[in-house]
Amino acid sequence: MKELGYRPCVGIMLVNADGQVFVGRRIDNKEGDWWQMPQGGVDKGEDLREAMYRELGEETGIVPGKVSIIGQMDEPIRYDLPDELIGKLWNGKYRGQEQVWFCVRFNGTDKDVDLEAHNPPEFCDWKWVAPDQLPELIVPFKKRVYRSVVEAFTALI
Repeated sequence: MKELGYRPCVGIMLVNADGQVFVGRRIDNKEGDWWQMPQGGVDKGEDLREAMYRELGEETGIVPGKVSIIGQMDEPIRYDLPDELIGKLWNGKYRGQEQVWFCVRFNGTDKDVDLEAHNPPEFCDWKWVAPDQLPELIVPFKKRVYRSVVEAFTALI
């Protein structure tokens, strides 16, 4: 495992006018009732902001004109996959992810959310939640990441 690297990734804390955060329930999640913020891999040579807008669009259908970036974490956050998932995700190339997180203000309406904007969709359901709920909604091995994101962006929300 130690020879495996970390998958470059962006994460998006999408915040509405009421200070609530978007979370989606992954279609492929069969192990529990876990919800997550939009996130995904950065393509080779892709700018982090471009990756953020692409992932946001793919996972939520929200276009760049409906959001404004209000923050970006100074340092990426790494997490390791649990042993039972190593080798099963991302073609077995990575031991975890290194995520650069953005805080993004949503300037649209709920009608701008389209989970089927990308084929195949990643989320089957979505909702707005209070930021302090985020660590309790995510899979256990990402709780530390979500606590760090909430701490970094609370003042901006």
